[in-house]
Amino acid sequence: MSDDPIPADSKLTTSKRRWAAEGKFLTGRISRPETERLPPGQHLVRNWPVLDLGQQPQVSLLSWRLDVFGFVEKRLSLDWVAFQAIEQSTHVSDIHCVTTWSRYDIRWEGVSTRDLLDLAMPTPEAQHVLLTSYDGYTTNLPLADFAAEDAILATAWEGQPLTREHGGPMRLVVPHLYFWKSAKWLSRIELIGADRAGFWEKNGYHMYGDPWREQRYSDD
Repeated sequence: MSDDPIPADSKLTTSKRRWAAEGKFLTGRISRPETERLPPGQHLVRNWPVLDLGQQPQVSLLSWRLDVFGFVEKRLSLDWVAFQAIEQSTHVSDIHCVTTWSRYDIRWEGVSTRDLLDLAMPTPEAQHVLLTSYDGYTTNLPLADFAAEDAILATAWEGQPLTREHGGPMRLVVPHLYFWKSAKWLSRIELIGADRAGFWEKNGYHMYGDPWREQRYSDD
């Protein structure tokens, strides 16, 4: 274990403080009154519908790996043990699917995206992320949204490990965007400069996907 002193500050910690001061990226019951909690065009469900590209990859914990690369000061390649060794977090959030269902108050456990970024340290060139999953799925979002306060690399929900059908062993959860942005079976996180479309974005979905602005499709 290194005896080097921990820096008192960093670019990311400064960004975190600014986002907290501005109240950015607070979603669901945290920042919205109950009457405004459900985005337009959505309906509540109690179950959790399963949507994917037609295959659900079987990812062994022994072979699982997460790579973080691109515009970072430290490239990461984490196996399951190393990923679990990162500080674990718990968040409760709502989720909203572009197919019009929403579900409230889901308890997630895993690694905060901010804690992961603290390890990789984005460089000033990093403005967006491109996510790749074990089934080949890709999606994009701004780095600031990936680093939202309640965004989490989830390994469990409601006290149980994430099942394969819901993206286990690990998936991204970014509650303030439509759920297609929360990639299942996540394997690669690339920090990029200019935005690049992912799978659904290339097929007519919105590049951003804000549920409260009903940004479902490219012309919304």
